[in-house]
Amino acid sequence: MPVSATGFLFCFMKFDIITIFPELFKGFVSESLLARAQKKKLIKINLHNLRKWTDDKHKTVDGRPYGGGAGMVLKIEPIHKAVKAIKAKKGKNRVVLLSAKGKTFDQKKAQQFSKYDQIIFICGRYEGVDERVAKHVADEEISIGNYVLFGGEIPTMVIMEAVSRLIPGVVAKEESVKNESFSKNTFR
Repeated sequence: MPVSATGFLFCFMKFDIITIFPELFKGFVSESLLARAQKKKLIKINLHNLRKWTDDKHKTVDGRPYGGGAGMVLKIEPIHKAVKAIKAKKGKNRVVLLSAKGKTFDQKKAQQFSKYDQIIFICGRYEGVDERVAKHVADEEISIGNYVLFGGEIPTMVIMEAVSRLIPGVVAKEESVKNESFSKNTFR
């Protein structure tokens, strides 16, 4: 764990985001408390363009679903390569696939996620991702509600903000987090 200038231990969370639209995150991660938390080295946010892990000259990340159906899904191959490349060798990590059919995110899940050293988010797009990603790459599927969005980027932002608030030092006054309606002893 990182040590502050005064010698005290503080928590550190690494967020790795796999997306085909990394630019969507630029303002979000460079403003407000998330920017301050990064400057204080309480959190680190890494944006990864999925196209980096493709093998063809067109940087193709999508294909038709194997079982048929309308639309396109993100392929397993580049997602698997991306997760393998960025997953930390040490520490406690979690690979989260954002999906409308996932388990609904809540404060209890935010508290669980705050215990990890690294969370890797896989942001789906189009009609989702190859089903093998959910079965063989991700540790779990998470949704932020009973509705469908264009992709997993906005849900990732929601989850990162909820989890970051629980890391000591991100919110200046710990009482602000401890006394909220959905929280009970939330600091890790």
